[in-house]
Amino acid sequence: MIYTQKIQKAIKFAIKTHEVYQKQTRKGKDIAYTAHPLTVGIILSLAKASEDVIAAGILHDTIEDSVETKKVTSEMLTERFGKNVSDLVLSVTEQDKELSWDERKKIALEHIKNFSHDAILVKSADVLSNDLELVDDYRKEGDVVFERFNAPKDKKLKSQLRVIAALVECWPESPLAGDLLTLAKNLQSIGAVDFMTSNRARSIRYAEYNENMELECPVCGWKGTPKSSGWINTDSHVALDLHSSLNRNFAFYKNLVGS
Repeated sequence: MIYTQKIQKAIKFAIKTHEVYQKQTRKGKDIAYTAHPLTVGIILSLAKASEDVIAAGILHDTIEDSVETKKVTSEMLTERFGKNVSDLVLSVTEQDKELSWDERKKIALEHIKNFSHDAILVKSADVLSNDLELVDDYRKEGDVVFERFNAPKDKKLKSQLRVIAALVECWPESPLAGDLLTLAKNLQSIGAVDFMTSNRARSIRYAEYNENMELECPVCGWKGTPKSSGWINTDSHVALDLHSSLNRNFAFYKNLVGS
């Protein structure tokens, strides 16, 4: 059975939590919030995730975003959907909403290092759903879309790029890794001008460049060597200042945030 009872029940539970009990909408839009968890479920289904992972994706915001009068708990999810689903939802849930935006995002980023592959899938689908919507909205409305968030444009984009980098680094073979990297390029293009103004590319003389040198990107926080970078396109993080043997300058400037 493909459309299992657990998934059906997860959809009904999410609709009650986000729609029936609070008429929750997407930030700055007259669109039912349930569009997001259902999109996450579709992404996970297309990635051929397990039943529990799909159910967790559909339920991933129910603990964090439920109203106090109908508060969803991990115990409640365990009772209805099993401990595995509950643990997955809990793993992608911000635990203390009273902390500042910066503190919450720092803790969430660190937490990714301990994710299981299933948790990485749920978080990846969540990021894809949210940020592809952001990219689409930005193309239609421009910078005004960032007024919906609790952080300015540069902080929001840097935070999301670091989350993507952490997810791919933890599981490069994830079925959603390719989608995340494509998304990262789109986010980089949105912030290209701002990033290049505040984070000038490091210029390296060609004669000094080697594949084992330590590099760090001021945008996404990536650290490593060109040789060990794997999925990282180091050309997009570093500008190489190339010189001929006659010391004639042939500077090839690469876009700091993606070529």
